[in-house]
Order: sequence, then structure tokens, then C-alpha cells
Amino acid sequence: MDSEKNPETPEAIRSLRMEMPASYADMEADAVRTVEMILAPYPKAGRIWDLLTSDEEVAAYWRMANFFTVRRLGMNDHGEVHAKIATASALTILSLLIDAGVQPDVVESGAGDPDDAAVVVLSAMLCHDFGNAVHREAHQEISVPVALPVLNRLLPEIYPDAGRRAEILSFILSAIYTHHAEPPALTREAAIVCIGDSSDMTKGRGRMAFDAGNITIHTVSALSIEAVEIRPGCERPVEIRIIMSNSAGIFQVQEVLGRKVAIGPLKEYVDVIAIVREGDGEERILDGITMRDGRCLPFKKE
Repeated sequence: MDSEKNPETPEAIRSLRMEMPASYADMEADAVRTVEMILAPYPKAGRIWDLLTSDEEVAAYWRMANFFTVRRLGMNDHGEVHAKIATASALTILSLLIDAGVQPDVVESGAGDPDDAAVVVLSAMLCHDFGNAVHREAHQEISVPVALPVLNRLLPEIYPDAGRRAEILSFILSAIYTHHAEPPALTREAAIVCIGDSSDMTKGRGRMAFDAGNITIHTVSALSIEAVEIRPGCERPVEIRIIMSNSAGIFQVQEVLGRKVAIGPLKEYVDVIAIVREGDGEERILDGITMRDGRCLPFKKE
């Protein structure tokens, strides 16, 4: 990051969108293509995707979420790129479940059809981190009241009937509120959002915080994740396969993604498999660390 920029200026806030690593930006482009392909048979979901991703207020919340998480806290991306990558993952999971005959709760409850379930998943996924635009602490709770006016403004174009709209909105807000698995998800759609959020764990996202000097087990383990692939499983409808360059990535798998799968309503339908990449040996991420003023810094040999 440009250390000469004043992070409190509007220009610096806007620049957050431009500072993503090239590989991470490529992942965003792939994610958008995946979303558009999945949404082709879903006109309602396609419309809310267009509305949310072109909305100035939504874009501002994404920028401010990154201002606080990336600039102030030295964390990974929680803005637009993360939202779109996570949405692609979540919609892929939804599609695999539907193909396997596992119905979303929107469908089972009679509130809607698969198109409506896609509306719920992608709306919650795109809005789930809005709370970070206020504060990281309890951001999942804050995201609900921040997202609510946006959704109340956009959803009537798709759901003119107030009662139907309220049902769909309830599913969306529930998924936003439980995306951090605290408290656990109550619906399959919410579990999809929860899992999709944590599937964005590759080193492209983790590089931002690491390069900013934030060296923790979270950032180091994130740099071990080479790729995440979501595909049909051999024994379960969904398999999330994670390729690691270093076994430190197990932390991400066990403590973040694995935990969300294990405590949610999709635990019987999703397998998580992590494999260390084949090669001459595990990749060294750093030579060592120096503890200074309570922070971990890279160790530099004399």
C-alpha cells in the first residue's frame, strides 16, 4: 500500500478498490462470469444482481468496509471483490445442492422457488459485510440495519407484493445475521452464505494484510492457500477442495471454513478436503518473526 497517502482522505478510501493484487482481481472477473452463468435461468436473481452491483450506496459501503478492515485493522479484503468472489462460491453451492435434490428452505417453506432462493443467497452475500463500514466488532449484527434500507429500496422492483417481499427479506436478513456462524445459521440458504464467505481464503486475499505488516496465524495460513474448488462430491452433493502450498493452511480449513460447515444445517451435504500441493517440498512463507510492541514482524537475518 502507498504509505505516503493519508488514509483519512476520500481519495485514499476510493483507492482501496484499486489496490487488490492482480491475481485476486482476476479471481473477481472469474467470479462475475460464474455468477452470470448460474443466474442465466433465474430472472429475479439476475435482476437483483444487476441492481446491487450497480448501486452507488452499495459501492460506498463496500469501500468503507475496506477502509476500516484493511486500512485501520490490517485485515483482508471485506469489500467488493470479496463480496463477488464469495457470491460465486455460494451460488455454486446452491446449484450443486439443487441438482442433488436438496431443496432450499425458501422452496420447502413455500415462500418461493429456486429463483427466489438465489435472490436470498446472492443478496445476503453481497450485503453481508456492510456492518464493517461501521465497526468490525459485532459487524454481523450491524450489517442487518445497514443493509435493510438498501434492500427495502431495491426489492420492490422484483417483489411488488409487500407480504411476499417481507418473506424473502426475512430469509436474506437471517443469512446476513448468521454469516459469521455466531449465532449458527438456521436455514440452508444462510448456511450457504456462511460457507461461501469463508471459501474466499486464497493467498490473493491474504496477501493484502500480510504485505501491510500484519503477520498472524490468520495471514500466514491464508498465504498457504493456493486454490479453492467447489465441485460435486463423491459421497456428498458438495465437495470443497482446498490446495495448499504449506500445511499452515490447515488453520484456515479447520478453524474457519471447517467450523462453519460443522455447526450448520449443511454439515451432512458438504465435504471439505485440503491437500498440500505436490512438489519438491512445502513452500516457505517467511524465514521467521520478531515480536515488537506486541506485533509480529518479519525476521531479517543480519
